[in-house]
Amino acid sequence: MTATEERTASNADASLGELVATATRDLSSLMRQEIELGKGAGMFGGAGFMGVLGLVFVSISAAYGLHWLGVPLGCSFFAVGAAYFVLAGILALTGKKSLSKMGPPEKTIETLKDDASWAKHPTVAPTRRT
Repeated sequence: MTATEERTASNADASLGELVATATRDLSSLMRQEIELGKGAGMFGGAGFMGVLGLVFVSISAAYGLHWLGVPLGCSFFAVGAAYFVLAGILALTGKKSLSKMGPPEKTIETLKDDASWAKHPTVAPTRRT
């Protein structure tokens, strides 16, 4: 018997007050976890933004560095931009190759079919395979 089935079996014998207390405790725990998740995601977002700003300034510095070596300023900025396009192309091709190895998400497709079946007939329990 799984932990969920044990909780369901024990909740069947619980009083209404106990069920409300359990639901309130679970909701409170869920809200705390969601807030922590949001704070962590915000920190990652801030880090990504700062990384992009840093990349912009390093790119400008690289272009002016090339200009300092005698390359015309416009050509320096073009060369830095072209380098980013080459890097983006390499990353895109590598990502495409990696994704093509994975194939379709079969468990997700199966779960969505079960959900659609349940939505058509909500009184019938879905058959989940693990």
